[in-house]
Amino acid sequence: MNDSLLETRTLPLYQKRILITTPRNYASRFAAEIINYGGIPVIVPTIETCYLSSYEILDNCLKNITTFNYIAFTSRNGINAVISRIETLNLPLSCLDNCQLIAIGKDAEKLEELGLKVSILPQEPSPQGIVSELAKIPQIAQQTILVPIPEVIGISEPDIVPKFITALQTLNLKITVVNAYQTRGLDASLYPVEMDLVEQGKIDIIAFSSTAEIESFLQIVKNTPIPKNCLIACFGPYTASNAKKLGLTVDIIGKDYHSFRGFVQAITDYLATSLSTEIYA
Repeated sequence: MNDSLLETRTLPLYQKRILITTPRNYASRFAAEIINYGGIPVIVPTIETCYLSSYEILDNCLKNITTFNYIAFTSRNGINAVISRIETLNLPLSCLDNCQLIAIGKDAEKLEELGLKVSILPQEPSPQGIVSELAKIPQIAQQTILVPIPEVIGISEPDIVPKFITALQTLNLKITVVNAYQTRGLDASLYPVEMDLVEQGKIDIIAFSSTAEIESFLQIVKNTPIPKNCLIACFGPYTASNAKKLGLTVDIIGKDYHSFRGFVQAITDYLATSLSTEIYA
Protein backbone atom coordinates (compact mmCIF):
# COMPACT_ATOMS: atom_id res chain seq x y z
CA MET A 1 0.00 0.00 0.00
CA ASN A 2 1.61 3.30 -1.15
CA ASP A 3 0.32 5.98 1.21
CA SER A 4 3.15 8.49 0.79
CA LEU A 5 0.83 11.07 -0.80
CA LEU A 6 -2.26 10.30 1.27
CA GLU A 7 -3.44 12.27 4.27
CA THR A 8 -3.59 10.13 7.39
CA ARG A 9 -7.30 10.75 7.79
CA THR A 10 -8.02 9.22 4.39
CA LEU A 11 -6.38 5.91 5.30
CA PRO A 12 -8.72 2.98 6.07
CA LEU A 13 -7.63 2.42 9.69
CA TYR A 14 -7.51 6.09 10.63
CA GLN A 15 -7.92 6.57 14.42
CA LYS A 16 -8.32 2.84 15.01
CA ARG A 17 -6.34 1.61 17.99
CA ILE A 18 -5.26 -1.97 17.38
CA LEU A 19 -3.73 -3.94 20.23
CA ILE A 20 -1.25 -6.53 18.98
CA THR A 21 -0.06 -9.39 21.15
CA THR A 22 2.58 -10.86 18.85
CA PRO A 23 6.07 -11.46 20.31
CA ARG A 24 8.50 -8.56 20.31
CA ASN A 25 10.60 -9.92 17.44
CA TYR A 26 7.53 -9.89 15.17
CA ALA A 27 5.85 -6.77 16.55
CA SER A 28 7.75 -4.18 14.50
CA ARG A 29 6.65 -5.74 11.20
CA PHE A 30 3.04 -6.05 12.33
CA ALA A 31 2.96 -2.51 13.75
CA ALA A 32 4.46 -1.09 10.54
CA GLU A 33 1.63 -2.57 8.47
CA ILE A 34 -0.98 -1.09 10.82
CA ILE A 35 0.69 2.32 10.60
CA ASN A 36 0.78 2.09 6.79
CA TYR A 37 -2.99 1.72 6.84
CA GLY A 38 -3.41 4.67 9.19
CA GLY A 39 -4.00 2.74 12.41
CA ILE A 40 -2.45 3.19 15.85
CA PRO A 41 -0.68 0.03 17.05
CA VAL A 42 -0.71 -0.65 20.79
CA ILE A 43 2.05 -3.18 21.32
CA VAL A 44 1.47 -5.71 24.10
CA PRO A 45 3.57 -8.85 23.53
CA THR A 46 1.89 -11.48 25.69
CA ILE A 47 4.49 -14.17 25.04
CA GLU A 48 8.22 -14.13 24.50
CA THR A 49 10.77 -16.54 23.11
CA CYS A 50 13.82 -17.41 25.19
CA TYR A 51 16.91 -19.60 25.18
CA LEU A 52 16.74 -23.15 26.49
CA SER A 53 18.59 -24.08 29.67
CA SER A 54 20.31 -26.86 27.72
CA TYR A 55 20.88 -27.42 24.01
CA GLU A 56 22.41 -30.87 24.32
CA ILE A 57 19.68 -32.68 22.37
CA LEU A 58 19.40 -30.09 19.58
CA ASP A 59 23.17 -29.85 19.29
CA ASN A 60 23.44 -33.60 18.95
CA CYS A 61 20.91 -33.55 16.12
CA LEU A 62 22.81 -30.80 14.32
CA LYS A 63 26.13 -32.61 14.69
CA ASN A 64 24.45 -35.59 13.01
CA ILE A 65 22.42 -33.60 10.52
CA THR A 66 23.24 -35.97 7.66
CA THR A 67 20.94 -38.55 9.23
CA PHE A 68 17.89 -36.42 8.37
CA ASN A 69 16.19 -36.21 5.00
CA TYR A 70 14.04 -33.22 5.98
CA ILE A 71 13.88 -30.38 8.50
CA ALA A 72 10.39 -28.96 9.02
CA PHE A 73 10.34 -25.43 10.42
CA THR A 74 6.94 -24.36 11.75
CA SER A 75 8.10 -20.87 12.81
CA ARG A 76 10.79 -18.28 12.21
CA ASN A 77 11.84 -18.71 15.85
CA GLY A 78 12.69 -22.32 15.09
CA ILE A 79 14.81 -21.20 12.15
CA ASN A 80 16.62 -18.59 14.23
CA ALA A 81 17.31 -21.09 17.01
CA VAL A 82 18.77 -23.70 14.66
CA ILE A 83 20.93 -21.15 12.83
CA SER A 84 22.18 -19.79 16.17
CA ARG A 85 23.20 -23.25 17.38
CA ILE A 86 24.95 -24.05 14.09
CA GLU A 87 27.01 -20.88 14.53
CA THR A 88 27.73 -21.67 18.20
CA LEU A 89 28.92 -25.17 17.26
CA ASN A 90 31.13 -23.69 14.51
CA LEU A 91 29.44 -25.85 11.92
CA PRO A 92 29.25 -24.58 8.33
CA LEU A 93 25.82 -23.32 7.34
CA SER A 94 26.19 -25.52 4.29
CA CYS A 95 25.63 -28.55 6.55
CA LEU A 96 21.92 -27.89 6.04
CA ASP A 97 22.36 -28.58 2.33
CA ASN A 98 22.26 -32.27 3.24
CA CYS A 99 18.55 -31.93 4.12
CA GLN A 100 15.49 -30.75 2.30
CA LEU A 101 14.30 -27.67 4.18
CA ILE A 102 10.62 -26.98 4.72
CA ALA A 103 9.27 -23.58 5.79
CA ILE A 104 5.91 -21.83 5.74
CA GLY A 105 4.89 -18.39 4.51
CA LYS A 106 7.35 -15.54 4.91
CA ASP A 107 9.61 -17.72 7.09
CA ALA A 108 11.08 -19.17 3.90
CA GLU A 109 12.57 -15.76 3.09
CA LYS A 110 14.77 -15.99 6.20
CA LEU A 111 16.37 -19.20 4.92
CA GLU A 112 16.77 -17.81 1.41
CA GLU A 113 18.43 -14.66 2.78
CA LEU A 114 21.06 -16.96 4.27
CA GLY A 115 21.64 -18.59 0.91
CA LEU A 116 19.80 -21.78 1.84
CA LYS A 117 17.41 -23.57 -0.48
CA VAL A 118 13.83 -24.13 0.61
CA SER A 119 12.76 -27.41 -0.97
CA ILE A 120 9.14 -27.34 0.19
CA LEU A 121 7.05 -24.18 0.57
CA PRO A 122 3.44 -25.29 1.17
CA GLN A 123 0.67 -23.47 -0.63
CA GLU A 124 -1.22 -23.46 2.66
CA PRO A 125 1.14 -21.66 5.08
CA SER A 126 0.53 -23.90 8.08
CA PRO A 127 1.79 -27.13 9.64
CA GLN A 128 -1.08 -28.96 7.95
CA GLY A 129 0.13 -27.51 4.66
CA ILE A 130 3.51 -29.17 5.30
CA VAL A 131 1.79 -32.53 5.82
CA SER A 132 -0.19 -32.11 2.61
CA GLU A 133 2.96 -31.45 0.59
CA LEU A 134 4.87 -34.37 2.12
CA ALA A 135 1.95 -36.68 1.40
CA LYS A 136 2.45 -36.03 -2.33
CA ILE A 137 6.00 -37.38 -2.28
CA PRO A 138 6.39 -41.00 -3.46
CA GLN A 139 8.05 -43.32 -0.96
CA ILE A 140 7.87 -40.72 1.83
CA ALA A 141 7.40 -43.51 4.39
CA GLN A 142 10.45 -44.16 6.56
CA GLN A 143 12.10 -40.91 5.52
CA THR A 144 13.67 -39.06 8.47
CA ILE A 145 12.48 -35.62 9.51
CA LEU A 146 13.71 -33.22 12.20
CA VAL A 147 11.05 -30.97 13.73
CA PRO A 148 12.33 -28.09 15.93
CA ILE A 149 9.55 -26.93 18.28
CA PRO A 150 9.19 -24.62 21.31
CA GLU A 151 9.24 -25.73 24.92
CA VAL A 152 6.12 -24.05 26.29
CA ILE A 153 6.38 -22.57 29.81
CA GLY A 154 3.60 -21.06 31.94
CA ILE A 155 0.79 -21.58 29.43
CA SER A 156 -0.84 -24.63 27.90
CA GLU A 157 0.80 -26.04 24.82
CA PRO A 158 -1.34 -25.08 21.81
CA ASP A 159 -2.69 -28.10 19.95
CA ILE A 160 -1.21 -27.08 16.60
CA VAL A 161 2.18 -28.77 17.09
CA PRO A 162 0.81 -32.01 18.63
CA LYS A 163 -1.68 -32.28 15.76
CA PHE A 164 1.16 -31.67 13.31
CA ILE A 165 3.23 -34.48 14.81
CA THR A 166 0.24 -36.83 14.77
CA ALA A 167 -0.39 -36.01 11.11
CA LEU A 168 3.26 -36.68 10.25
CA GLN A 169 2.98 -40.05 11.95
CA THR A 170 0.22 -41.05 9.54
CA LEU A 171 2.81 -40.76 6.74
CA ASN A 172 5.04 -43.30 8.52
CA LEU A 173 7.92 -40.86 8.74
CA LYS A 174 10.75 -41.35 11.21
CA ILE A 175 10.19 -38.22 13.30
CA THR A 176 12.63 -36.54 15.67
CA VAL A 177 10.97 -33.76 17.65
CA VAL A 178 13.39 -31.48 19.50
CA ASN A 179 12.97 -28.35 21.62
CA ALA A 180 14.79 -25.45 19.99
CA TYR A 181 13.64 -22.50 22.14
CA GLN A 182 11.20 -21.59 24.91
CA THR A 183 7.87 -19.85 24.59
CA ARG A 184 6.60 -18.36 27.84
CA GLY A 185 3.81 -16.05 28.94
CA LEU A 186 4.58 -12.53 30.13
CA ASP A 187 3.40 -10.94 33.37
CA ALA A 188 0.42 -8.59 33.59
CA SER A 189 2.46 -6.05 35.58
CA LEU A 190 4.26 -5.06 32.38
CA TYR A 191 1.17 -3.46 30.85
CA PRO A 192 -0.89 -1.41 33.35
CA VAL A 193 -1.43 1.50 30.93
CA GLU A 194 -2.37 -0.71 28.00
CA MET A 195 -4.78 -2.80 30.09
CA ASP A 196 -6.45 0.40 31.28
CA LEU A 197 -7.10 1.28 27.63
CA VAL A 198 -8.76 -2.11 27.13
CA GLU A 199 -10.94 -1.77 30.23
CA GLN A 200 -11.96 1.78 29.27
CA GLY A 201 -13.12 0.64 25.83
CA LYS A 202 -10.45 2.66 24.03
CA ILE A 203 -9.08 -0.27 22.03
CA ASP A 204 -10.97 -0.87 18.79
CA ILE A 205 -9.45 -4.22 17.84
CA ILE A 206 -7.36 -6.89 19.55
CA ALA A 207 -5.33 -8.81 16.96
CA PHE A 208 -4.02 -12.27 17.85
CA SER A 209 -1.53 -14.13 15.68
CA SER A 210 -1.29 -17.36 17.72
CA THR A 211 -3.15 -19.41 20.31
CA ALA A 212 -0.38 -18.98 22.88
CA GLU A 213 -0.82 -15.20 22.67
CA ILE A 214 -4.53 -15.56 23.37
CA GLU A 215 -4.10 -17.77 26.42
CA SER A 216 -1.45 -15.50 27.90
CA PHE A 217 -3.59 -12.42 27.19
CA LEU A 218 -6.54 -13.99 29.01
CA GLN A 219 -4.27 -14.67 31.98
CA ILE A 220 -3.25 -11.01 31.95
CA VAL A 221 -6.81 -9.65 31.88
CA LYS A 222 -8.00 -12.43 34.24
CA ASN A 223 -11.70 -11.96 34.93
CA THR A 224 -11.96 -8.52 33.35
CA PRO A 225 -14.44 -8.73 30.45
CA ILE A 226 -13.40 -7.40 27.06
CA PRO A 227 -15.69 -4.46 26.14
CA LYS A 228 -18.33 -5.31 23.53
CA ASN A 229 -17.16 -2.53 21.22
CA CYS A 230 -13.73 -4.19 20.95
CA LEU A 231 -13.42 -6.48 17.94
CA ILE A 232 -11.38 -9.69 18.05
CA ALA A 233 -9.23 -10.49 15.01
CA CYS A 234 -7.29 -13.72 14.41
CA PHE A 235 -4.46 -14.29 11.95
CA GLY A 236 -6.04 -17.39 10.42
CA PRO A 237 -8.60 -20.15 10.94
CA TYR A 238 -6.47 -22.27 13.31
CA THR A 239 -5.96 -19.38 15.70
CA ALA A 240 -9.63 -18.40 15.36
CA SER A 241 -10.80 -21.92 16.16
CA ASN A 242 -8.75 -22.01 19.35
CA ALA A 243 -9.87 -18.49 20.29
CA LYS A 244 -13.46 -19.70 20.20
CA LYS A 245 -12.56 -22.71 22.34
CA LEU A 246 -11.11 -20.26 24.88
CA GLY A 247 -14.41 -18.40 25.01
CA LEU A 248 -13.79 -15.47 22.68
CA THR A 249 -16.15 -14.21 20.01
CA VAL A 250 -14.08 -13.85 16.85
CA ASP A 251 -15.13 -11.08 14.47
CA ILE A 252 -12.31 -11.10 11.92
CA ILE A 253 -10.36 -14.04 10.48
CA GLY A 254 -7.47 -13.51 8.09
CA LYS A 255 -7.80 -15.29 4.75
CA ASP A 256 -4.43 -14.49 3.18
CA TYR A 257 -2.41 -15.56 6.20
CA HIS A 258 0.98 -15.52 4.51
CA SER A 259 1.89 -12.18 6.08
CA PHE A 260 0.92 -9.43 8.51
CA ARG A 261 -0.05 -7.30 5.52
CA GLY A 262 -2.68 -9.86 4.63
CA PHE A 263 -3.94 -9.83 8.22
CA VAL A 264 -4.21 -6.04 8.27
CA GLN A 265 -5.98 -6.12 4.91
CA ALA A 266 -8.54 -8.54 6.39
CA ILE A 267 -9.16 -6.09 9.24
CA THR A 268 -9.52 -3.24 6.75
CA ASP A 269 -11.96 -5.22 4.58
CA TYR A 270 -14.10 -6.12 7.60
CA LEU A 271 -14.35 -2.51 8.74
CA ALA A 272 -15.17 -1.32 5.22
CA THR A 273 -17.95 -3.91 4.93
CA SER A 274 -19.32 -3.00 8.36
CA LEU A 275 -19.33 0.70 7.44
CA SER A 276 -21.18 -0.01 4.20
CA THR A 277 -23.75 -2.06 6.08
CA GLU A 278 -24.32 0.78 8.57
CA ILE A 279 -24.71 3.34 5.77
CA TYR A 280 -27.31 1.31 3.90
CA ALA A 281 -29.12 -0.11 6.92
